[in-house]
Amino acid sequence: MRDESFTQFVREQLARLTGVTFRRMFGGQGIYRHAVCFGTLHQGRLYFKTDASTRPDYAAGGSGPFQPNAKQCLPAPVLESPAELCAWAKRASTLAGKPPPRLRPKQPGR
Repeated sequence: MRDESFTQFVREQLARLTGVTFRRMFGGQGIYRHAVCFGTLHQGRLYFKTDASTRPDYAAGGSGPFQPNAKQCLPAPVLESPAELCAWAKRASTLAGKPPPRLRPKQPGR
C-alpha cells in the first residue's frame, strides 16, 4: 500500500474517534488526540505510544520494541478493524498525555 493510500486508510479507520488530527513531522505524520501526540505514520507504518500496561498486547500481535521497522508497528488485525484501532489509539493517546515516570536520583556512593 502506498504511503498516501495508507494514510487515508488510517484516517478513515480513526474517523469515529473524536479529537484526532494529523500533522506533518519528520517526513511522516504525527497523530494527535486533543493536542496530545500519541502516534506516528511513517513510510507506510503506524506506530502508537506504549507503556508497560499495553506492551503485552503489541507483543501478542507480533510487534517488538520501538525500532522503526515492520516488527514494531501495529498488528494487521488491529489496523483492519476501525473499532479495534480506535480503542488502541484511545489508550495510546491517554498514555501520551501522562507525565513520564520519575526516576529516582542516584544515591551517592552507589
